[in-house]
Amino acid sequence: MNLTKQLYYFTKNFLGWKTKRKIIVFSVDDYGNVRVHSKQARQKMDEDGLKSISRFDVYDSLETEEDLLALFEVLNSVKDKNNHSAVFTPFALPSNINYEAMREVKFEEYIYENLPGTFNKINGNSNVYTLWLQGIKEGIFVPEFHGREHLNIKVLMYLLKSNDQEVLSCFDNRSYTSISSQPFSRINYTAAFGYQNHIENEQLKDVITDGLIQFEKVFGYKAVYFTAPNTPESNFLHPTLFESGINYIDAPIVKKQTNQNNKSHLSFQYIGKSNNYNQRYLVRNAVFEPDADSNINWVEYCLKQIEIGFAMNKPVNISSHRVNFCGHIDPNIRKHGLKNLKALLDGIVKRWPDVEFMSAREMILALEKENI
Repeated sequence: MNLTKQLYYFTKNFLGWKTKRKIIVFSVDDYGNVRVHSKQARQKMDEDGLKSISRFDVYDSLETEEDLLALFEVLNSVKDKNNHSAVFTPFALPSNINYEAMREVKFEEYIYENLPGTFNKINGNSNVYTLWLQGIKEGIFVPEFHGREHLNIKVLMYLLKSNDQEVLSCFDNRSYTSISSQPFSRINYTAAFGYQNHIENEQLKDVITDGLIQFEKVFGYKAVYFTAPNTPESNFLHPTLFESGINYIDAPIVKKQTNQNNKSHLSFQYIGKSNNYNQRYLVRNAVFEPDADSNINWVEYCLKQIEIGFAMNKPVNISSHRVNFCGHIDPNIRKHGLKNLKALLDGIVKRWPDVEFMSAREMILALEKENI
């Protein structure tokens, strides 16, 4: 890790809540989301001319039984000082596009389906929801809220009504990957809470309220922690999040916002900082993306970030994505990601024998008690 990177991670850990405990959390985005339906779907979209912009367009697919069984095996293989297994906090989506229903109404309205229904539509995935519930019960796979679905409804509906051929190809293949059309300059197609004009946040409030209801239906409990898909949410959504039980918000260290006049400004976040609704911000202070760049030794890179966090008396909240650990498109991606995860976990317990693996909500409770 070069000096610039080291200074960046020191900055992330400089302010905010502290603890002498060696706490490790894995915050892993995108679970529950259908991006690429299958290898065959990816091939057909390629034939239709859809370009793969990122690794997510190629490999990111709904988790399978094999994915979760292999992941749980790795998490359970390493124990902390309390004999607790490693834990994933999947930032999860309880809902996906209901492709069939939307075709029936000729794309006149947006219709979603909940995650168990999505699993049942994909061959071989009928047991995956049971594995989700098993992971929750065992405390090794404890989801928090990533939005209702991983897409921007305004963009989707505009493109469908414009008869955009790339989006229609996605629908033909039950997928939603990168598209070249960007009809709104401020909204990425996967940014669920992105908006072109501030007034659009009024509609987004309904998505949050309903999304948290669906989250509880699917996962069996209320979420307390939120991170928005793809881009930070507007601060104007925080009262709605608070009213629905979200007391903790994942945030980048520097967050770009727009005000009611659509003028941009920057704000600085740190772990434990509170907003006007006494919601606390949590900043991820380490990154582990073993599928992202083969030129990086991700195990050593992450261990160095953990060292900096612990040296500054911070819990370490490691950021990652499901794509590193899913093998539906290519089993070698899962194999590579889990091999690196195992090496990282082994390295952590060897270097810090007093480490404690926690879910995000367990970390929150521990930090609240120490920083009252």
